[in-house]
Amino acid sequence: MKYCATCGTPTSREIPDGDTRERYVCKSCNTIHYQNPLVVVGCVPEFDGKILLCKRAIEPRYGFWTVPAGFMELGESIAEGAMRETKEEACADVEIGHLFAAVDVPDAGQLHLFFTAKLLGNHAAGDESLETVLYAIDDIPWPEIAFKSGIFALEKYLEDAGRNNGVHTQTLRNNRIKTSN
Repeated sequence: MKYCATCGTPTSREIPDGDTRERYVCKSCNTIHYQNPLVVVGCVPEFDGKILLCKRAIEPRYGFWTVPAGFMELGESIAEGAMRETKEEACADVEIGHLFAAVDVPDAGQLHLFFTAKLLGNHAAGDESLETVLYAIDDIPWPEIAFKSGIFALEKYLEDAGRNNGVHTQTLRNNRIKTSN
């Protein structure tokens, strides 16, 4: 951040009084600019024992498969965000179940949250998808899944068989994975 979003004056990096981290600070208007992680929300929609996946029509990972997920918007709950992303990417309505997976991605400044979901009818490719497919569990194209967080979500979903066995967590840092329950 080169310039203050409040007054346009150049910023500097320093630890403000009473803080423990470097922040962008504007000396002109005394604004401290906090930068916090972005939240990605998604779900694993299931219908008749099959999982709905979307083939990405955008970068990163164009042409790879993913569960419906994306950045949360202001003014919505995490469940509402997961439903909206499913509608946008798969033109599908879902009934959101329980939160079952959380993935910290500190290097990207992101937190990914995944819900179970019941697919409520039809699906089709949205603007961000090339196609959507209901995959039988044995047919999931594992080598073509776009993101490690999506792989983790699918693996934990299948391990739990959709039951509410708590929230599984994973941290992806420097391309290394640390998993816990």
